[in-house]
Amino acid sequence: MSTPAQLPFEQTNVLQLAPGLRTLQSQGAVHRVRTAEGDEAWLVTGHAQVAQLLDDDRLGRSNPDPEAAKDTGSALLANLLGDFATDHARLRALLEPHFSPERMAELRPHVEKLTGRLLDELAEQKTPVDLRRALALPLPIQVMCEWLGVPQEDKDKFGGWTQDAANVGDPVRSKQGLGELFGYCRQLVADKRQNPGDDAISRICASEGITDNEVLGLTALLLFGGYETTVARIGTCVSLLLANPGQWQALLDAPDLIPGAVEETLRMSMPNPHNGGMPRYALTDFEIDGVTIRTGDFVMLNIIAANHDETAFADPGRIDIARDTTDSLVFGRGAYSCVGAMMARMQLQVVLTQLVARFPTMRLAVGVEELGLRHNTLIGGLIQLPVTW
Repeated sequence: MSTPAQLPFEQTNVLQLAPGLRTLQSQGAVHRVRTAEGDEAWLVTGHAQVAQLLDDDRLGRSNPDPEAAKDTGSALLANLLGDFATDHARLRALLEPHFSPERMAELRPHVEKLTGRLLDELAEQKTPVDLRRALALPLPIQVMCEWLGVPQEDKDKFGGWTQDAANVGDPVRSKQGLGELFGYCRQLVADKRQNPGDDAISRICASEGITDNEVLGLTALLLFGGYETTVARIGTCVSLLLANPGQWQALLDAPDLIPGAVEETLRMSMPNPHNGGMPRYALTDFEIDGVTIRTGDFVMLNIIAANHDETAFADPGRIDIARDTTDSLVFGRGAYSCVGAMMARMQLQVVLTQLVARFPTMRLAVGVEELGLRHNTLIGGLIQLPVTW
């Protein structure tokens, strides 16, 4: 058997697929790799294979042998959060109404107001300005506070806890972050039971038959999933467009292309330095693409690589806001697709709409080669996004 490829691969351009990952993908769809922590795993990079396994009950979010579960990085997070996926279909059914088009339409004016306020502050600053700190970081926190019913004065607390929970280099810090997050959410759920409001947590609490522990798990997952990922995606979206002035100009000429621009930048996904993927565990032996996966094996579904698969997207490393992105896997597939996809899309559309209208001459203040990635978190994303106008 050949020596497993060592992750992570060098990311020479933060807005493009790592060359080593591209080479691996050209050699097949399923690969034996060694994680940064030294553990062997399977890395799935083919679009068809990732699409299949995202909605495959032969994989689970928790190791079927808890004692064999790794106490590091993404494996740790997968096991801890996997505890709340035991009744996935029922809990998902409880969540979906809170992400309905009607609910998102109600939330959108608030997102527009928050974005406008942050851009007012941005306009007053001397350039260059770090757009990540000025917009990408604070907006999702404030949106989640409003939607979930989290007091605004607590936004900095859970923002820090989610960052700690996503830390892939320090399992102790990750556990502490998750512990703090869950502890906060437990008190928040108790408060909503006593004093319900017009917010998602209160409405979930009012669902028939749901337990406090289930509400707790869902709340923590929503806080985690809705914050870090959106921060990274705002940075990716804007940086990809500013790094390709022709595409930015196309939006200036035709703002109705903004929804397509959001979908294309999502397809190209967030910069992630780990080259891993959605963490899963094999619940049984099975074969895919000629490779045998054994029960308990750690499997990573690399959505970024899948969305750069030439068999699914022509010239996948080129941004094209007019591209048909129907087959994009950025929000998963099937029963395990991201329930918050509509909220993420809405925030990105609002951000782009207002940036294009208010800062038409915006451009990167540094070369793409000077942009750096956050290596210490599961999500990745940019360290900074310096812009000028």
